[in-house]
Amino acid sequence: MSKIEFSLDSLPDTLGMAVDAVAKKFKQVGIDGARLDARLIVTHGLGVEPQKVLTHPELSIAPEDCQKIIEMAHRRIQREPMSHILGEREFWSMDFKVTADTLTPRPDTETLVDVVLSKVAKLPTDSKLGILDLGTGTGCILLTLLSEIPNANGIGVDISEAALSVAHANASSLGLLGRAAFSQGHWGDGLEACFDIVVSNPPYIPAQDIHTLSAEVSKYEPRSALDGGEDGLDAYCDIAADLKRLLKPGGFACFEVGIGQAEDVSKILSDSGFTKNEIHSDLSGIERVVLVNATI
Repeated sequence: MSKIEFSLDSLPDTLGMAVDAVAKKFKQVGIDGARLDARLIVTHGLGVEPQKVLTHPELSIAPEDCQKIIEMAHRRIQREPMSHILGEREFWSMDFKVTADTLTPRPDTETLVDVVLSKVAKLPTDSKLGILDLGTGTGCILLTLLSEIPNANGIGVDISEAALSVAHANASSLGLLGRAAFSQGHWGDGLEACFDIVVSNPPYIPAQDIHTLSAEVSKYEPRSALDGGEDGLDAYCDIAADLKRLLKPGGFACFEVGIGQAEDVSKILSDSGFTKNEIHSDLSGIERVVLVNATI
């Protein structure tokens, strides 16, 4: 993709007009949500709240801030994700640090959180719960659950040391370091503890399909967080092999799955001895989560 050139002269020096100019450029290259992205980039570059565009469009922009905005706009034109440009993404109404080493938290994953919380609501409130998050990435699943379940502690596991650093930073910024720990490893390998709840949003894109994804994903998200092998199911097979060892009797596990994968993942888990399975759909009616119950 050719790079559309900005210049300081072409970027107006007031907030509202700058947003208009950047949004126009984004629309020219086919960026969805062009105006929203422009508003976020301009206000982030200025260090002001996004609503300032409506309340103070006349706010002046210093030349050095213009340059900062132009540089961020160039990155977006090259389809770098907004989460990387801004360095964060909202999930469950909380802000999570995001880098090129982590998968960007997505609304789809909130369905998994919903399912877990619905299940936890039926448990005794005085019981202490242990949560294991396999492939934790930013830590968004584990940390969101800990924020909603005060009687829980958890461990996030990831093979990427860089991702674990991001998750640790998110736990610190959210005030959850006292109840969250992080460990480098490959799924459940080497873990000896048993947990009440196991959660995972593993890579589930078939390897040959990754190039068909949007440039924001295929070019910029870590391949290790996307590539699920030939059929997209490799990670579920690996996790299922360890799940009986990791899950306490009476506990449960929740997995996010790709479109059309729910039945296959349920079968993988059934073949590993977990026959009390449930499939839950997201708000669009897409089967998004597989829940398995351990026998007592």
